[in-house]
Amino acid sequence: MTDTTSDTPANPAADRARASELSAVGRFLKATELDTRMLGMVGALLIIWIGLHVISSLRLGVNPLDFDSRTFLTPRNLWNLSVQTSAVAIMASGMVLVIVMRNIDLSVGSAEGLIGMVMGFAQVHFLVRMVGLELGNPWIWVLALLIGLALGLLIGAFQGFVIAYLEVPAFIVTLGGLLVWRGAAWWVTSGQTVAPLDATFQLMGGGPAGSIGARWSWIVGAVACFAVVFALFNGRVQRKRFRFPLRPIWAETLLGAVTCAVIMGAVWLANSYPWPVGIVNRYAAANNITVPQGGLFIAHGIAVPVLMAIAVGLVMTFITKRTRFGRYVFAIGGNPEAANLAGINTRWITMKVFMIMGVLATMAAAISSARQNSSTNALGTLDELLVIAAAVIGGTSLAGGSGTVLGAMLGALLMQSLQSGMVLLGVDSPLQSIVVGAVLVIAVWLDTIYRKRV
Repeated sequence: MTDTTSDTPANPAADRARASELSAVGRFLKATELDTRMLGMVGALLIIWIGLHVISSLRLGVNPLDFDSRTFLTPRNLWNLSVQTSAVAIMASGMVLVIVMRNIDLSVGSAEGLIGMVMGFAQVHFLVRMVGLELGNPWIWVLALLIGLALGLLIGAFQGFVIAYLEVPAFIVTLGGLLVWRGAAWWVTSGQTVAPLDATFQLMGGGPAGSIGARWSWIVGAVACFAVVFALFNGRVQRKRFRFPLRPIWAETLLGAVTCAVIMGAVWLANSYPWPVGIVNRYAAANNITVPQGGLFIAHGIAVPVLMAIAVGLVMTFITKRTRFGRYVFAIGGNPEAANLAGINTRWITMKVFMIMGVLATMAAAISSARQNSSTNALGTLDELLVIAAAVIGGTSLAGGSGTVLGAMLGALLMQSLQSGMVLLGVDSPLQSIVVGAVLVIAVWLDTIYRKRV
């Protein structure tokens, strides 16, 4: 007799898929439609946070469950971490589009430095001494920011034109930009630091004045939760309308509850970090407030740069997922020749992507310089590496065609967590660079393995 079982070819991939569907985890992931790569990144972030907290606690000789003010998982450190991540996260959201189109931008750090220096020079010298505006004029920060946006748009348009229309490789163009813009930043003031910046402009850097306080933070959190619920409800209505498969009610409820819990938890954390005692006392004296015996607690709340980063993330996510331009970007990255034959103006799309990157570099420059209350020649140094690493770690493929804004912003948070934790532990700067480089290589390696399995 012939063994018919041997006539059927083995298909390990199909067997694994069927086993996954039969497992509880597979059914859960299928019902909730969660991205396994995103879950893995969140898990890695939590492991890094817990590990850094335990190590910092042991180093200080305190109980990890006591949450000493000098350990990692404290409101003060996490609040500062969110502010430090904002600038890189904003640029990483634009780097996703650049890498998706199979390009690269090595000049974002230098462009950030040049734009920051120009905006600082405009506030301290140009608008005050040359134009004649008085210090404290409310138009100073607006005009300085507009000048920075125009410069960022011009830098992005120039580089995008050379790449798209003159067909010079993006690596070469932006490598040249890295050197040119850094040199131009020095040339603006001959390397001198420009300070102090406009008081209103400084609000974009965070700090006690650059935060929205407890009440408005709870309001923002409530609005965000309402938006999440509305998005889930509207998505379900649209699926019914076009007869797409629906998620189970329990999955929708779970996603909404977990997302809202994370949002409100983040708000609670931001409101748990109080103003420094000295600032509180000066504020109380200026406003005739009696300071109680135990001190006056005034919460920072959500920082302005964090709100800016969230707003950019939402806008960039909408652009990538809900607009024709976003679909064109991913189509070009997936197959440039086919996109060109389909009638997509690939050159103009490429130029627009780099223009967006220039605008986002301006926003990052505003946050970084406002946070330091100065524009220095070192502003943005090596930020291009952090931005590219954040995008790649967040799942953006260097081969083009795939990537998410949320993943890139989580990647920025992961990278900044590593750096912040190493600073907290007193790790030397050379070793920090070694760790960051190793993490980037490992992330690309894992991405390669993942794509081979898919």
